[in-house]
Amino acid sequence: MDINTILKEKGITKYRLTKQSGVPHATLNDICSGKTNIGKCSAETLYRISRVLEVSMESLIQEEYAEAERQRSYEYGLPEYLQHDLDAYKKGLKEGSTLIDCLWAELYGSINMAEISDGIITPEHANYLRQKYLWR
Repeated sequence: MDINTILKEKGITKYRLTKQSGVPHATLNDICSGKTNIGKCSAETLYRISRVLEVSMESLIQEEYAEAERQRSYEYGLPEYLQHDLDAYKKGLKEGSTLIDCLWAELYGSINMAEISDGIITPEHANYLRQKYLWR
């Protein structure tokens, strides 16, 4: 569950959480703003926050792991033509291909075709692939 949602539901301010948990205000601000991934926080920090909020430590990080799993799934089960172009682009990057601009264009076209023409992937899925591979 999102920490900001929990704070709102329980009527607790970040300042109060900082004082009661002993977690530094800067750390808590970074977690709440998304600058720091709560899944990467120490067990002690998670424990202190969860104790004050009266939720389990697992519930604080569950959403982070679900998001990571969703993103990993975006790279599997793609249409054959898109998977081919994605693999070729990755290989071109790895090997420093002189044709990387052509591979980029092929991947861009395949993502668009899978999203717009064929409707096989969602706009969210297409944007994930574009952000990860094309808009570096």
